[in-house]
Amino acid sequence: MHAIQYVPLILAGIVLLLFGGDFLVRGGAALARLWRLPNLLVGLTIVAFGTSAPELVVSVQSALTGAPGLAVGNIVGSNIANFLLVLGLPALFGTIHTTTPGLRRNALFALGAAVVLIVFGWDRQVSMQESAILMAAIIGYVALLGLQARKKSDDPTLAELTDIEHMDGLPKTLPSILLALAGGLIALPVGAQMIVTGGIAAASDLNVEPALIGLTAVALGTSLPELATVVMASVRRQADLAIGNVLGSNIFNVFAVGGATGLAAGLTGNTLPIDENFFALDFWVMLGASLVIAALVLLQRPITRLIGAGLCIGYFGYIAVLARSAMA
Repeated sequence: MHAIQYVPLILAGIVLLLFGGDFLVRGGAALARLWRLPNLLVGLTIVAFGTSAPELVVSVQSALTGAPGLAVGNIVGSNIANFLLVLGLPALFGTIHTTTPGLRRNALFALGAAVVLIVFGWDRQVSMQESAILMAAIIGYVALLGLQARKKSDDPTLAELTDIEHMDGLPKTLPSILLALAGGLIALPVGAQMIVTGGIAAASDLNVEPALIGLTAVALGTSLPELATVVMASVRRQADLAIGNVLGSNIFNVFAVGGATGLAAGLTGNTLPIDENFFALDFWVMLGASLVIAALVLLQRPITRLIGAGLCIGYFGYIAVLARSAMA
């Protein structure tokens, strides 16, 4: 069976993931509103972790299925796509400003997350203890957001997470809420299994590592919500607020998804292995992209059309290098 025949399976899995994650967030937020829970609590738990659900379930399922390269590739590839494509493409249509309060702290967190992942993987594995540290880091980050919220911070990441009142399309009745939750809880693992099955099979037919599928098709697919968010924000002239979404996504990818994936691998009696190939290119592209965005934010330099074009060229150049290495 040719690899191209697995593309519909992977695409269908990505669609299920995106809809499943959306149903889970909306159903959870609606249930919390029904129970009159504080918006802050809902935002920092259900919304924060629900928006990372696609990456989370794919990576955990990959680790449990014995395809850790696909899991790590999904995390690294998503972060690369977020910084180079998700921020670069909308900048072609309008400048993205980086002066919004709170961005500097989140940019440093995102850069720190990239460094931590590389350091933890330096011995070509992420141990259970290191995975637990990653999980502790995301809990600490969420706690910090909670403290900032109590100070009435105008952090864009925090504002987006806790803006439950203006979230469109929330189910209003208990049956519809339960239906949304059930749909999300069913669609996410089914979609993840389709992606993992299709990714492993396609990699086998192409005679490449599953990590390559994770770095490209899966990573791009799971980054689509962030891309849609930033594009729509650009159209509304609010792209400077949406950059907080991208920074938050990258932080959650490393700490929450990476930590959960390492712990899942530990359940199988193994550490999370880091393929040598990640140190040949992918980790350094992730780190380089993180440094560029952090520098722009810290210096409060806008992401202009020229910079956006450079980011896009960087992303497509990276994909071209991956494709060339796969055909070699």
